[in-house]
Amino acid sequence: MIFETIANTGHEEVVFCHNKDAGLKAIIAIHNTVLGPALGGLRMWPYKTEQEAVNDVLRLSRGMTFKNAVAGLNLGGGKAVIIGDPSKDKSEALFRAFGRFVNSLNGRYITAEDVGIDVNDMEYVFRETEYVTGVHQVHGGSGDPSPFTAYGSLQGLMAALQFKHGNEDVGKYSYAVQGCGHVGGEFIKLLREQGAKVFVTDINKEAVQRCVDELGCEAVGLDEIYDVDADVYSPCALGGTLNEQTIDRIKAKIICGPANNQLATDAIGDELNRRGVLYAPDYAVNAGGVMNVSLEIDGYNRERAMRMMRTIYYNLGRIFEISKTEGIPTYKAADRLAEERISAIGKLKLSHMGNGGTRFQGRMRGQ
Repeated sequence: MIFETIANTGHEEVVFCHNKDAGLKAIIAIHNTVLGPALGGLRMWPYKTEQEAVNDVLRLSRGMTFKNAVAGLNLGGGKAVIIGDPSKDKSEALFRAFGRFVNSLNGRYITAEDVGIDVNDMEYVFRETEYVTGVHQVHGGSGDPSPFTAYGSLQGLMAALQFKHGNEDVGKYSYAVQGCGHVGGEFIKLLREQGAKVFVTDINKEAVQRCVDELGCEAVGLDEIYDVDADVYSPCALGGTLNEQTIDRIKAKIICGPANNQLATDAIGDELNRRGVLYAPDYAVNAGGVMNVSLEIDGYNRERAMRMMRTIYYNLGRIFEISKTEGIPTYKAADRLAEERISAIGKLKLSHMGNGGTRFQGRMRGQ
């Protein structure tokens, strides 16, 4: 039923990548390339079934189309997943084999880091293809995008506070943060630098303890995070934590964090809106990382990257105003903003068919 599925989701291309010798089982999904080549991260995860991996890559790649569109980037949406345990299945051969599949797409898909992947893994991919972002600075890349995702999320939070409370005083409020990983840890640092009270949880107990010892956070249990009496709930881990089982327990009046696919269903977004909870759409909030790595395509500049992060504040402001003016939930307002831009540009040009010019200037690729 794969063709029926991708017809319903609007995907242009789904590539199944297999290399027995390297142990590679991967899927690359290109959702939409009207705005430009599809840019989206590579996730490595021990999916229980192949169907679960397919579902995830289709969902994530569609999300990247909307994220890149709302962020104002000339990029489409794509994503890739490798089926495997990142704690024990990684190898040079695995990532180089994946890099060759990426290269075979001739620039229609550009990869980057995501869950289970770090800059060292990207080094191996980069040996086989130039269509990689988030490579180490020694190669002329931007390195780990996590700090930029976190900083961009802070801009989104400030926009939410301004809309809800009429101020941007981050330190004045308390936060229930779910996830202390690469992005979550950086986001928590920014909150604590502002003097905010922060409650944290994570499946990684060592990460939680670091936040307690080094940043002065208060630790709570994995399930207890939903019951914390905080002003803001910040999902910073995997998606789907806003669901029928959790929304009755969340006391926060603002939901804003960098995790992807936070709403388990659209109905949850509708219900949050009905209750007067301000939901900052995830893909608009967490666009800082993709904004940062996108600059590698035409020549990376850190100062320019930091300036781009501020646009997240204004993008969220537009989404909140559309929601208020038209009486629709914020997630629908964000989708509308993305769809209108894709539609407008789509009238000017067709889908991106491959590398159309000189890109990735200033980067050095070794063999």
